[in-house]
Amino acid sequence: MLLSSLLQNDAYDDCLKGMSIPCIPKIQSMIEDAWKEGFDPQGASQLNNRLQGTKAWIGACEVYTLLTSLRVKCHIVDFHKSTGPLGTHPRLFEWILNYYSSDREGSPKVMCTSKPPIYLQHQGHSRTVVGIEERKNRTLCLLIFDPGCPSREMQKLLKQDMEASNLKQLRKFVGNLKHKQYQIVAVEGVLSSEEKVARRQASQVFTAEKIP
Repeated sequence: MLLSSLLQNDAYDDCLKGMSIPCIPKIQSMIEDAWKEGFDPQGASQLNNRLQGTKAWIGACEVYTLLTSLRVKCHIVDFHKSTGPLGTHPRLFEWILNYYSSDREGSPKVMCTSKPPIYLQHQGHSRTVVGIEERKNRTLCLLIFDPGCPSREMQKLLKQDMEASNLKQLRKFVGNLKHKQYQIVAVEGVLSSEEKVARRQASQVFTAEKIP
């Protein structure tokens, strides 16, 4: 989902020249190629330098490795423990609100942005954050594409006469995200060749920004 969005964004033309939306085996192959370039050797060794043809999960580190090898500038943020009552993560929601608010235009009610979607991972599953709602009472609600959602339900969102009830599939409030830990990969622009080399070197010992 993230790559398909970047392919529609002119700002990433130089990084993704000639690419079409890749299937999972192709993504696995591209990650292996990034490992061969020298990205994240620890992660590569944990998976025996092999992804293609396996059922190993592709996580935040692998997504970062893939994007960085393509010169897409991104970073990982690790929300490693809850920051609210009952195991919730309000700081995660606040971070995503700030991400989308920093580059926006449009009416006061609906803000449009050219920011790419956010890769969101928790243990055993990953989803795509495509937006955020801020309610009148200041509560926040993420808009999430979930590969676990039946395709027929997602297709309802394409209809001109879509019913408001169909949006329930997309909306996730603070109380809906209560896993112990979340990681996100957020895209920030394009890397120069020199910046790519520096990030490849830095990935020898992988670190992520931690909140809190």
